[in-house]
Amino acid sequence: MKLNKYLDVNPEVAAAIAEGKPVVALESTIISHGMPYPQNVETALNVERIIRENGAVPATIAIIGGRLKAGLTPEEIEYFGKKGQAIHKASRRDLALLCARGEDGATTVTTTMMIAHMAGISIFATGGIGGVHRGAETTMDISADLEELSQTPVMVICAGAKSILDLGLTLEYLETKGVPVIGYGTDELPAFYTRQSGFGVDYRVDTPAELAAAFKASKDLELGGGMLVTNPIPEEYAMPLDTINAAIDQAIGECNEKGIHGKETTPFLLARVAEITGGDSLASNIRLVYNNAKLAAQTAVAFCKL
Repeated sequence: MKLNKYLDVNPEVAAAIAEGKPVVALESTIISHGMPYPQNVETALNVERIIRENGAVPATIAIIGGRLKAGLTPEEIEYFGKKGQAIHKASRRDLALLCARGEDGATTVTTTMMIAHMAGISIFATGGIGGVHRGAETTMDISADLEELSQTPVMVICAGAKSILDLGLTLEYLETKGVPVIGYGTDELPAFYTRQSGFGVDYRVDTPAELAAAFKASKDLELGGGMLVTNPIPEEYAMPLDTINAAIDQAIGECNEKGIHGKETTPFLLARVAEITGGDSLASNIRLVYNNAKLAAQTAVAFCKL
């Protein structure tokens, strides 16, 4: 474990890391910005339960009072859920100021990877990663998640890139940065709410043991960057591609009309898509997170055996 004077590791998580037991990191933006209270708290606790049921220790990551937290208590998760969007959405650029000011921050994929790596956690489960936004050729709106994947050695297990993004450009960016994009049980990049995108992945892998072996080799080779595993949403919870694309197109049009940009874009689009689809996208979101948590725990268990 790397020493960091701003880092607090939950005792259970610290013991598991010290003993070489499997640990899975989880982000906190999904609690504060991903869905309303109390559904956000219920979902977060269910994700932790699923990880435990599959043999690993959950470590929900956040910033509380300027402290980088690797592993939240149920009370801290409740606090995040109630405070919601009043909590700062914290990317890499925000960490120093939040620590210096003693403020709270909800970790994105980027900051969850950073804090997980500081704590010695190698596997991270989330919903979907950020990426290159539509129109980025003029706005330069590209998620810091992609840069973090290129430099921080954490395996990120997700349901693909969010459908609101330009998936083709996101894949091109990851290729440029040397990040392998792996499809779990699929040759096609899943697109968050849907199992299809029309874009291929770099490699297909079919078991948690294969994922663990690939990541072990990456670490042994000291490649430095992370590994992106895209795990399709279970078929029974997937949304039709045409339905979700129509909702996304409408939401993006409204986003542009309102002049929303930067870090406010994704929360607005996800919330608006949920409204347009009558809540179906939120239900799908929850199920894909559960699915990713299960795979992450199984992979962490396999990784610890190597």
